[in-house]
Amino acid sequence: MALIRYMFYLLGIAFFTWMLTALEIASPGSLNLQVFTDASDTLGTSEYSPLETIQVGVLAVCGLLYAWVASNCPSQRPIAFTFGGMALSFIIRELDYFLDLYIADNFWQLLLGVVLALLIAYLYRHRRRFRIAWHRLWPSPGMTLLFAGSTIIFAFVPLVGHEPLWVAILGDNYHRVVKLAVEEFIELSGYFLWLIGTIEYTYQAKAISSQEPQTVAAKRRAGRLPKSKGRF
Repeated sequence: MALIRYMFYLLGIAFFTWMLTALEIASPGSLNLQVFTDASDTLGTSEYSPLETIQVGVLAVCGLLYAWVASNCPSQRPIAFTFGGMALSFIIRELDYFLDLYIADNFWQLLLGVVLALLIAYLYRHRRRFRIAWHRLWPSPGMTLLFAGSTIIFAFVPLVGHEPLWVAILGDNYHRVVKLAVEEFIELSGYFLWLIGTIEYTYQAKAISSQEPQTVAAKRRAGRLPKSKGRF
């Protein structure tokens, strides 16, 4: 079963990557990797690219899976809340351009600060439950893939997507769209790893939950124990 899942992961990533590259080759500029919003915009933005839309969609799916784990696997709820909060933070960061444009300048920073503050408060309050849940889980393929995706997003993308690097490499041939294309495709690969890690974590959380002893009330609802008659 696991092998089949991983084959689907491979084929899914290959399909999306092929679709995006074929779209740009067939119709140059269709990925909207450098859109100039007005006459005064000299840099351009990639926020209107299908790559950005897919990234937000991937994060939304991850958030829904963490919500399912939090609802159905109580012992893993602290970890599900933590990574769900991280997915929400990523979504806010990905939508920073539109939040600044349509709501208020730097509004995304305020929103992100509120989410992170609530997440830190939750982790501090439930730190013991988080530790217990983590020890039941680690090491695992899901957490490894989540770590790999986070490494790409937080460490690799900011350094490889650094504009002075591409100016130094390309010199007089530098075009900002090249830097944006490399940055967005690498970032998308990190989010794909996050999605696979989240799916694998969901499978493991479900397995852990099914192995845990059920409460008397749960067994009674399942018809495994007769109802107590009481004293009278």
